Amino acid sequence: MAKLTIVNRAGEETTIEAETGLSVMENIRDAGFDELLSLCGGSCSCATCHVYVDDAWLDKLDAMGIDENELLDSSDHRQDSSRLSCQIEMSDALDGLKVVIAPED
Repeated sequence: MAKLTIVNRAGEETTIEAETGLSVMENIRDAGFDELLSLCGGSCSCATCHVYVDDAWLDKLDAMGIDENELLDSSDHRQDSSRLSCQIEMSDALDGLKVVIAPED
């Protein structure tokens, strides 16, 4: 299993053992983080799983798709490091990934 570090909206950092093959969103949800709503269940249609990816990891992620980009454009909190966590699949290559749960829109 790969390690995933999650920073909640209060700034508290937690590292979990993430299951590879699942999305970052699924791993965060399964770890009990209520702040990440994930209303669409991972179908890239709601943007309620918005996270900020630590800059050190941005170039290690797959490119952002058109749908993800458009959904993030609807957020008042979009930053250069914004991603939808449902669109990032955990893998051994992402061992140590760090994300911050974005403010709710």
